[in-house]
Amino acid sequence: MNDEERTLRRHLATALLADIGRLTDALTADIRAHSPFYASGRTVSPADLRVTCRRNVELALNDFGELPSGGRHIEAAATETGRLRAEQGVPLATVLQAYRRGGRVIWQGLADRMRDRPPAQQRMLGDIAGALWETIDRFSSAMADAYGLTTVELQHREDSRRGSLFEALLDGRGSDPAVAAAAATALGVPSHDLYAVVVVAQNPASPAEPGPALEAAGLWSFWRPRTEVLAGLVRLGSTAPEELTRILRGAVRCAAGISPPFEELTTADRGLRLAGRALATLPPGTGQVAALDDRLVHAVLCADPEIAQRTVGRYLDGVLSSGSERAVLLETLRVWLDEGCSASRTAERLYCHRNTVRGRIGRIAELTGWSAESGEARLGWALALRALGGAAA
Repeated sequence: MNDEERTLRRHLATALLADIGRLTDALTADIRAHSPFYASGRTVSPADLRVTCRRNVELALNDFGELPSGGRHIEAAATETGRLRAEQGVPLATVLQAYRRGGRVIWQGLADRMRDRPPAQQRMLGDIAGALWETIDRFSSAMADAYGLTTVELQHREDSRRGSLFEALLDGRGSDPAVAAAAATALGVPSHDLYAVVVVAQNPASPAEPGPALEAAGLWSFWRPRTEVLAGLVRLGSTAPEELTRILRGAVRCAAGISPPFEELTTADRGLRLAGRALATLPPGTGQVAALDDRLVHAVLCADPEIAQRTVGRYLDGVLSSGSERAVLLETLRVWLDEGCSASRTAERLYCHRNTVRGRIGRIAELTGWSAESGEARLGWALALRALGGAAA
């Protein structure tokens, strides 16, 4: 830039600064005319917008004309604006549009004052325009950088808050109505609806995040890692619980337990506990998914391993000690109980004669000391088989 251009830019900037009140009014009106967001005045009041416009126009003209700025710099002002607008929730595109409108209004003022200039100075119009838009670009870039950084910081704070309130629900602090209401607001869900808690066994080699699959099926969910499991809250709404089980079976590779549905976020801690009980009934590493209501017998047995072991001993000890007969007798007993103690249906499934089935059941009764006609024996055998683990599915 030569001395003549520098002098011209200084004169133009000084002239516009002398008329900054009118220029600010024109810019404020122009922005509101082209932006419904600013026109509403709800988030950014007209007074706030005018103060910001006046400051930014003054700084832009000082920078353009290389005039003293009183220690203020456009980068610092742009950073302040970017942070403020991000905190206010003004869309970045809206703020950038306002900066472009500001450049347009300033350029119009410069062009008006160039009309009466000598031809030699008018030939500098292109350089003048380039200098102005370079200033506006620097202003816009600094603002956008600050806006982006603030957005990341705000998102991080919001994620931390949501995670903390989610943990509060799972830890039982949701019984406090204030905590439950804050959690519902932070998570963006109602306090009363149909929910379920899911826990997925953690596997570092095959991380499980069912959220995307649930979202694709129209189900909202929120997930956080906990000790050895990934815990999630799923909003079922009108979706049948069986549908949640089906979706999860296609979405996770690790074992997962699902709580019974519940209607209030205040009981999410109970949902977590019951989902954990469902998970505890599943063989590790199999990738099975089960709702607690489908595994109640297994959950009862898993709750007290000592009782489960004694149940096996009391009802199946003789069969377990029968050597080569053991496998065929256990399989026959499982199928027989599944088929309602029908020898005919059991024979069809095992591809043998019904008398063979009757003989095997008689042998089981002999080895265990229980009558096959006894209701307690049949219940005990069924529970013992579940406790033995052979019926886990």
